[in-house]
Amino acid sequence: MKKFTLIVLLATVAVTAFAQKIDKAKDYVTKNKFAEAKTEIEAVLADPKNQKNAEAWYIKCKAYNGIAADAGLSAQTPDARWTAFEALKKYIELDDKAGILLQFDKYQPVMDIYQGYYRIGAAQFNEQKNPEALANFKSCLTVGEFMAKQGWTNVKMDTTVVLYAGIVAERAKNKDEAAFYYGKLAEAKVNSKEYIDIYKWLADFYYQDKKDVANSQKFLGLGKEVFPEDPFWATYELEMLRDGGDKKALFAKYEEVIAQNPTNHENIFNYGVEMYQEAYKPEIKERPTNSVEIIAKVEAQMKKVIELKPEYVSAYLVLGQISYNRGIDVNNVNKTIRPPAGGKLKPEELKKKEELRTEAGKHFDAAIPHFEKIDALIGSKGKLTGTEKQNLKEAYDLLTTIYDVRGNKEKMKIYEEKFINVDKQH
Repeated sequence: MKKFTLIVLLATVAVTAFAQKIDKAKDYVTKNKFAEAKTEIEAVLADPKNQKNAEAWYIKCKAYNGIAADAGLSAQTPDARWTAFEALKKYIELDDKAGILLQFDKYQPVMDIYQGYYRIGAAQFNEQKNPEALANFKSCLTVGEFMAKQGWTNVKMDTTVVLYAGIVAERAKNKDEAAFYYGKLAEAKVNSKEYIDIYKWLADFYYQDKKDVANSQKFLGLGKEVFPEDPFWATYELEMLRDGGDKKALFAKYEEVIAQNPTNHENIFNYGVEMYQEAYKPEIKERPTNSVEIIAKVEAQMKKVIELKPEYVSAYLVLGQISYNRGIDVNNVNKTIRPPAGGKLKPEELKKKEELRTEAGKHFDAAIPHFEKIDALIGSKGKLTGTEKQNLKEAYDLLTTIYDVRGNKEKMKIYEEKFINVDKQH
């Protein structure tokens, strides 16, 4: 009986000593003496018998949280915040009262961990310290996922933190990791306007570059679903079809896109150019059988572009090229009418050649107003973009050729001089 009493007494003394150490650590935390609290609680947990004490782990969480928030102390213990998080998880694992201590503290310790990672990550984000910021944002997200799993928050994903993680990963040239975070946002169908570019980046810049057509189409579809009014999706669908080489499918998509937005002059122009490239080949035998009808449609489209946007220089250039190339075609036919070796052309052949020269001249004359309109629009504009400069050079070059063929040497010299001076003046 005495032996039993002694065992009970010893056990009581041990429990009392343990409680005193816990109370001492708690007191240090209350007084913001976090270094002392750390020392005290680590001593408690160093004893294997105390490893399953939930409260001890909770005190450790609060002690390390305090260290993490102190600039001087955190420099000596750089992983303090993560240690606090691991201690908190251990506390939740061991506590049979559903985290009652955390509830009493209104979940402040876990919020301190979460907000601490976010705060430091945001500061590093602004300082362009991208790898460091990414590490903190990732830790922030890990803590947030744990909170959501425990039911402590209704926010399943902090879209701002995920976005920042993607941005700093992209800045750090880590496109795969950036795609992971941007992909989480896109798959969640975030619909604030500031997120629209992530859908475009994923579809076009990332997966298209990787030749991953399935994922490119996936994020194209998500972007189109979430932001249906943005013209990018239609343009990108057209690019994908163009790259695929199926002209029939490409032209069908153009018809669909233009029907949906008939005032978008760029789509109408691009469709016209695509069709003209398909219908007009330098060698007549390489052209489709309905090339004449297609080119007539191209002309109608270019006129529609000008109706929608009268200063659209490129449309005038295409109209001029169509008429000019018709003249070239007629001239090529004319060249095939030749006298036999040592002989002369027959009267009917001479007549035919004259008719063809006249017809070619009409086509050349029809091209002139379009090219001269380009000169009127941008010839005296001053500094030009690369495309404008190229269009102006092309117009001057063809005008020089036409006036030479038409025998107007004065006009030919004018446009020849203009062509020479484009780079100097623009």
